[in-house]
Amino acid sequence: MKDEIQDTKDFFQDLSYQLYEYISRISPSGLDWFFHMITKLALLLAVFFVIDFICKPVINIIFRFFHDEQKYPIIKSIYDSKITNSVAHLIALSVVASINPSIFPPRSIPNTNIFIIRSVNLGFVLTLAGMLYRSLTAFRGYFIIKQDFYKIMALNAISETVKILGIFIFSVVGICVIFGIKGTTIVGSLGAITAVLVLVFRDTILGFVTGIHVATSKNLKVGDWVSIPKYNVEGNIAEISLLTTRINNFDKTFSTIPTYDLLTTEIKNLQYISENNARRIKKSIYFNINSFKFLTDEDIERLKSINLISDYLTKSILELRKEKENMQHPEEIINGRQLTNIGLFRYYAQKYIERIPELDKEGPMIVRQLNITPQGLPLEVYSFTTDTEWIRFEQIQSDIFDHLLVASKEFDLEVMQVKT
Repeated sequence: MKDEIQDTKDFFQDLSYQLYEYISRISPSGLDWFFHMITKLALLLAVFFVIDFICKPVINIIFRFFHDEQKYPIIKSIYDSKITNSVAHLIALSVVASINPSIFPPRSIPNTNIFIIRSVNLGFVLTLAGMLYRSLTAFRGYFIIKQDFYKIMALNAISETVKILGIFIFSVVGICVIFGIKGTTIVGSLGAITAVLVLVFRDTILGFVTGIHVATSKNLKVGDWVSIPKYNVEGNIAEISLLTTRINNFDKTFSTIPTYDLLTTEIKNLQYISENNARRIKKSIYFNINSFKFLTDEDIERLKSINLISDYLTKSILELRKEKENMQHPEEIINGRQLTNIGLFRYYAQKYIERIPELDKEGPMIVRQLNITPQGLPLEVYSFTTDTEWIRFEQIQSDIFDHLLVASKEFDLEVMQVKT
């Protein structure tokens, strides 16, 4: 077996010598080194592509046996991120590096050999950089499979920072490999511009800190429905990267804000509403105070035909008559308790919303008066719907106030509006 291997090596070495001699004969005088280098590069590239072409399908076929993302989420994420391609590149580069000294006689073209060796080493650097990038993608894919959105946010911040640092480090290593200088020479020269680098990467550092904080505090995640008053933005978080956060607005546009603003800006996370099937209605109708009045007997008789308040009116009238039996000047309407049109309408509105099936019966459900304003007296409906879908929520809310606005006329109430 050893003899066969040695015979094979001798065969390729003889073939290499013959090819070297042939190129030396046909090359113009003084340019033989150039043709030797071109030929050697072409041979090495051919070997690289052949080995890479063979390794890729072999490795991918092995990984396809573990395609079930539920059973093998790690292997599935590695396969999807194409780390296997980087492995194939490394194998091909290793073969190229091992056969490089065997092509052409040793020390025959020392200058070109140095160039080729540095080119192969640069290939290793670029392949390792690509593998690092794909590894970060694989980590992210793993947590996407697990649907761990908080860890995805932290990983986004870390991966973006690692990418930037990786670009810097691999660039330094690449320069060192190409020019054959020490890395300490380049790194040492950066000490004088440290302050400038900190200023340039300010947003990067703040974004990294923000990503870690948001992920650990679990206050926000991708997909959350948020409102940011500072930017007049409301929508769903589509992406939180190192520098910017993208929000898909409900008007089919999207907004981007600096990621570090997530630490310093007021943000309303409305996702809880959606997850708990409850969305708040908090809306008021303003009434003209001059339209308020005590109800007369005629008004009461007319309003008794309204089913929601007929029993209440009958009971209230009996109570009020008993109170007036021993009262001086009972004929004066201002003496004692009286029914008012605004109070009766508030009772009517309360009974009306209690009968609406789309409102949450277990949560607060109230119609209340707020503080008087120059625009009139606000009568507020405060409740929660059981349907949080935006369009349906607006329909429910609009139906309630459509009815109440028109029904208020039956109580001789005047809704305030600006007259032009």
